[in-house]
Amino acid sequence: MRRFLTVLLATALVAACSDSEETVGDTTPATSTPVTSEVATTATPTTAAPTTAAPTTDAATGAPTTTAATAVDPLTGRPFNVFVPSTYDEASPMPLLVLLHGYTASGAIQEAYFQFEPLAEQRGFLYVHPDGTTNVLGEQFWNATDACCGFVSTVDDSAYLKALIEQVQADYSVDPQRIYLVGHSNGGFMSYRMACDHSDTIAAVASLAGATFIDPADCVADQPVSVLQIHGTADATIAFEGDSILGRAYPSAAATVATWAAHNGCTAETQITQNALDLVVDLEGVESSRTTYTGCPAGVGVELWTIDRGNHIPARTPDMATGILDFLFAHPKQ
Repeated sequence: MRRFLTVLLATALVAACSDSEETVGDTTPATSTPVTSEVATTATPTTAAPTTAAPTTDAATGAPTTTAATAVDPLTGRPFNVFVPSTYDEASPMPLLVLLHGYTASGAIQEAYFQFEPLAEQRGFLYVHPDGTTNVLGEQFWNATDACCGFVSTVDDSAYLKALIEQVQADYSVDPQRIYLVGHSNGGFMSYRMACDHSDTIAAVASLAGATFIDPADCVADQPVSVLQIHGTADATIAFEGDSILGRAYPSAAATVATWAAHNGCTAETQITQNALDLVVDLEGVESSRTTYTGCPAGVGVELWTIDRGNHIPARTPDMATGILDFLFAHPKQ
């Protein structure tokens, strides 16, 4: 039954956003053939007025029990919701997880796919799934690496997400050693951008079908950030072997983790475990392998989970979301 429900959820997600993801932007077909030039138009920030809503509280404990909308960016008034588990106690700092959606998607759609919110309640962590800005095509995006997916946009999403994290830290008790990002596709690219720009803040990132900068010199990380890359070998949108979007190259999944292994001071030693993970419901058996860098500094992890025959939006098993959290939480900031 759990697998049947997961297939239904993946089908709904595809109906909501993947048709456009398969044709444009972060989710243009992973070839060097340019798509319509309208995609490369400067993005227009949203202009919603700032709003702030205090979380409701439990009558007995006074602990927040619902989400709280908080304005972060004074220029754009971009609000976001914080999920606060019922076990929250300001005397006990909690981890913070930020989920970043793919191109054309939204925070709500990405949450519907991963379903981290019930896990946040079960495991006890603060959770945010914000929205990017909207381009002239009306599609939401993150201005991440040079390949994906702001193109000529000047929106500073790195500064926005750093401000978002700081706002959550101001409003709630956040463990500064356990701030994590997860992203799909364009959100995966943005997770790597955040790790590069704010390595003093981010403990670990997980990317599904994203990639880091093609040129390692473009990443200014000066502290280790643990990295988990998950990628399907049959991804026709962001190619497992690397490619380009509108002529802007991005590295392969293997090159992405190798770059981060080097950033983190790991040696080139790896251990590959075949048939290690069952991440996809519509692929028979335990289809995914795990490549682990074994020569990393203490407490630092770099892994690649390769989904054999996996596509861009795999119909995931529950093991994907829980496995991501297990990896992240096993790698706090050192």
